[in-house]
Amino acid sequence: MSILDSKIPEGSIAEKWTNHKNHLKLVAPNNRPKIDVIVVGTGLAGASAAASLGEMGYNVKAFCFQDSPRRAHSIAAQGGINAAKNYQNDGDSIFRLFYDTIKGGDYRAREANVHRLAEVSGNIIDQCVAQGVPFAREYGGLLDNRSFGGTQVQRTFYAAGQTGQQLLLGAYSALSRQIGLGRVKMYNRHEMLDLVKVDGKARGIIARNLVTGEIERHSAHAVIIASGGYGNVYFLSTNAMGSNVTAAWKAHKRGAYFANPCYVQIHPTCIPVHGTNQSKLTLMSESLRNSGRIWVPKKKEDAEAIRAGQLKPTQIAEEDRDYYLERRYPAFGNLVPRDVASRAAKERCDAGFGIEANDTNEGVYLDFSSEIIAKGKQAAYASGDHNPSDLKIMELGKKWVEEKYGNLFQMYEKITDENPYETPMKIYPAVHYTMGGVWVDYNLQSTIPGCFVAGEANFSDHGANRLGASALMQGLADGYFVLPYTVSNYLADEIRTGKISTDSPEFVEAENNVKESINKFLSNNGSKTVDHFHKRLGLIMWNKVGMGRNAQGLTEAISEIAALREEFYKDVFVPGDANEMNPELEKALRVGDFMELGQLMAIDALQRKESCGGHFREEYQDAEGETLRDDENFKFVGAWEYKGMDINQSVLHKEPLNYEFIKIAARNYK
Repeated sequence: MSILDSKIPEGSIAEKWTNHKNHLKLVAPNNRPKIDVIVVGTGLAGASAAASLGEMGYNVKAFCFQDSPRRAHSIAAQGGINAAKNYQNDGDSIFRLFYDTIKGGDYRAREANVHRLAEVSGNIIDQCVAQGVPFAREYGGLLDNRSFGGTQVQRTFYAAGQTGQQLLLGAYSALSRQIGLGRVKMYNRHEMLDLVKVDGKARGIIARNLVTGEIERHSAHAVIIASGGYGNVYFLSTNAMGSNVTAAWKAHKRGAYFANPCYVQIHPTCIPVHGTNQSKLTLMSESLRNSGRIWVPKKKEDAEAIRAGQLKPTQIAEEDRDYYLERRYPAFGNLVPRDVASRAAKERCDAGFGIEANDTNEGVYLDFSSEIIAKGKQAAYASGDHNPSDLKIMELGKKWVEEKYGNLFQMYEKITDENPYETPMKIYPAVHYTMGGVWVDYNLQSTIPGCFVAGEANFSDHGANRLGASALMQGLADGYFVLPYTVSNYLADEIRTGKISTDSPEFVEAENNVKESINKFLSNNGSKTVDHFHKRLGLIMWNKVGMGRNAQGLTEAISEIAALREEFYKDVFVPGDANEMNPELEKALRVGDFMELGQLMAIDALQRKESCGGHFREEYQDAEGETLRDDENFKFVGAWEYKGMDINQSVLHKEPLNYEFIKIAARNYK
């Protein structure tokens, strides 16, 4: 039997969070300086949590492996942040944001958490405006909005194509204030390598100073893990190359259940893979789908000619273009959710219509010519020119697009050496976000008392597919508006605990374990680099646990990763020393965790005999190639308990998903 207790409050969905907050225990301001909290990760979730708890008066230690919190991967988010403010007067509401998020996640998210997210979304925007985040504004001075996939309203607030950067700078400024006041102690270039439990509770971490190599013990009354997702298990992804799963995975190995690891988001608008030596993929913001139309040639011979360099996309007549999303999903068109758009692109390329001349012929066009013409005409008319020339239309249209997306177009041209104002962008789906993560209850506490998990590192809010612009929303919601209440409720029982010693046997054992792992890598007489093994793992994951999955491929992946993992520990070569800056050692430790996680992802995907959201089992699809859920047998969160080095021995616990306030239906965007 499962021992999961989600702690979802009773009562109406609209009142759960308010009533819950009203009955949580508090820590008086004079007692907060007696209590220590560790925050691992300083992206939006971690920085906002550390800043908030510091402001409240707790002693906070914040850790990031980058040289500054400003380097956190949240900075790479481009398109926007969702909030139900209905500024555009197009019918948005808290309930509609709640509904869209549940539906977008293919009815595999926890109702109560998602509604809370929608409730606090408006507060996030107010908080960020107060911090000076330069959101775009429309002519009347109100904050501007645009649409993202999976919605029929405009609820996405944005700051050009650099929303994540601006939001992170806002959170960083709040964090910096607390650092300046001495309430937060910042540990840059430190990586958490183990979680320490004392008497069953999370009481600290073992961290490595990445500059000196020193292994450090840090104690606290509670630990918050906000270390992001695990997309880099695929090697090639849109994540920063340093993004990893180590902090969350170490908590898992200490007893925190890991939920829904098979739920991975493939983003449809990434610049296609270009060569075998590539180590990073670049994302083009989903916001571009507001203005760009996605297409491939209708004729295979045209696609072949484009790939051969004999034909340009601008030479393909309008009637010879297949705007396949508009054709298949007329109600949402190019703004279908990410998983739907990604599979549709894969289907066209698998059928031979791909336009990129890479190893796999995979790529489709994102074309802005229609928007440039439409906005050019609009701008000319508004200026009094009711009969503008084609040249004037193009000039004004490009100017409008540049104001809206200019930095994104500039980035694309620098990478590809093609002008997207003149030639359609080439895009193809790529690994982006991970919906799975450490299992947490309604309070964001894992199955380890005192270990809280926030942002992308937990599983809680997105189900089987995240809607665009919801990651930034969740990160800031968790850090600013949830954890300050729920962590305080836990810490109310810790007032008399006193300072926690780092000399206990548990800290000694954890430190020794970390040192032993490091020494094993450094003393290994291997012959191959860490990247050699990481790339091989990524190929297995992409080919067999990627956009399309089936029982045979998943079964093969489980055994192939096991064999690769064994070879990795026997034949990896890690140069250098433990007591110095050693990036190869950092990578080796992280890839070791990716090996274990990759196996669990395949095991989780194999047991989930249905298709839902980003988890597409080829055996379970309807006649039109859409996902076929099995609500009778798989309407649950799959939370895995670690049972040792053999990942096949992991135990599955199921948290049933009960929908009281939303009626489950087939997900239809047509």
